[in-house]
Amino acid sequence: MKINIRKISDITGFSPATVSNALNHKRGVNAETAAKIIQVAKEMGYTEESRISRVKFVMFKKYGNVVEDTPFFPLMIAGVEEECRNCGMEMTIVNLDRRQADFDELFAGICNDRTSAIILLGTELEDEDIDLIRALPFPYVVIDYWKEDMTFDSVLINNADSARMATEYLLSKGHRKIGYIAGNFRIKPFRSRFAGFKTALEKAGIGVDENLIVKVTPSMDQAYLDMKDYLEKTSREQLPTAFFADNDIIALGVMKAIWEHGLRIPDDISMVAFDDLTFSSICNPPLTTLRVPKQDMGRVAVRRIRDMIRDGEGLHLKTQVCTDFVERQSVREL
Repeated sequence: MKINIRKISDITGFSPATVSNALNHKRGVNAETAAKIIQVAKEMGYTEESRISRVKFVMFKKYGNVVEDTPFFPLMIAGVEEECRNCGMEMTIVNLDRRQADFDELFAGICNDRTSAIILLGTELEDEDIDLIRALPFPYVVIDYWKEDMTFDSVLINNADSARMATEYLLSKGHRKIGYIAGNFRIKPFRSRFAGFKTALEKAGIGVDENLIVKVTPSMDQAYLDMKDYLEKTSREQLPTAFFADNDIIALGVMKAIWEHGLRIPDDISMVAFDDLTFSSICNPPLTTLRVPKQDMGRVAVRRIRDMIRDGEGLHLKTQVCTDFVERQSVREL
């Protein structure tokens, strides 16, 4: 029988957080309580090798463009850190970059640390990287990525339904010629958002116009330059009345290019995006977007790790976090 913190908690009557703190010799547990917990753990065969005392938040980078140029992920990390404290666990952050020469060595070090569970930020993961995930020999949860075979636990945004809802909003405002601003690194979240966009248009009997898809680099500065290039080559008559953008970072760069080209938002072109970053509410005009509960995603991942440590891994869960639609002033009703 696998011995875990939940079983020790059930026998001693102390909370899982207290048990975890005692087994890891942390402050806040009195000596008598700690001694009782440690004694029961020894009698049950809870060994050093089975102890997980911390969570490593591993930021996987393959291209870097998506992960490095946004304030989205620090907010998620804050949620992970807060929930780790609530669960009596430590948190450390590790950057795992495919582009670095020491990638294999660093990953081997992560695999060999049996005292840490892993929350892996999988935004830039691709299906060919799946063996990287399956090599992890201890509890782990992947954020912002999933695989159809679902051989691991993941927490992700409900991307397709959220993008469909945003596109339906544009349709409800009278827009029929709707374009898509696509990050040219087609990570799985972006592909899911496009699927939702496409579904909404097809349900409306319109379909996707390939000529209205603008591919840009997913950073604010480069998206601005890519959009400038597109506008210089495109007549005003060819432009859509509205765009849906893969995320706020892209949208803000695109909006700057549109303004500099002599077009007005939303009078000439409307804009809807995804994430609701802090500065999306203070740009001109304030951006209509989908709000992602960033900190809550981190908290949910830690709670799943906690349950896996207590109860064993068991079933694999795919947890989808819903967004909130935030209506501001970047969309015109036709």
